[in-house]
Amino acid sequence: AATLGWEPLGGPEFDPVDDEEGIASGFSEFAAMVLLMIMIYAVNWELDFGKYHYWIKQTMTAVGIRYLIETFPKAGPAINPMLGTTWYIFKNGGYPDHLGHYFTYWVASCAGAIFASFLYVVYAGGTLFGKTLPIGPIKEVKPAKKGESKDSKKKK
Repeated sequence: AATLGWEPLGGPEFDPVDDEEGIASGFSEFAAMVLLMIMIYAVNWELDFGKYHYWIKQTMTAVGIRYLIETFPKAGPAINPMLGTTWYIFKNGGYPDHLGHYFTYWVASCAGAIFASFLYVVYAGGTLFGKTLPIGPIKEVKPAKKGESKDSKKKK
């Protein structure tokens, strides 16, 4: 890359010098994951763009991920535990030895996904880990017309 004047390959990196425990990086990764999951739930399950749904949702998701990367730069962000760890292995040739890395990319990311799932279940109803929550749904559920299932509406 340097020979051709290109920017060197980069990836998500946890910085143990400026954030020893991984708290700031972990919060950044948590917030990015919550917003990513809410965006995914919205564009896949709440919005309908008709016959162009796939192309519009893919574009919205790509733009959303880019926005999150720019908005939450503290930890990279990976917004994907495996990506954060594989980048470390690629760059350093071994597994991370700092617990802050695992807190940032694994604990915070998974906690963010679970929290976003909780928020979506409160909004739309359903279950979280197989359990119905005592609150929600906030979203008004319209009853199906007699003799019409949810799937039969999609086929029209």
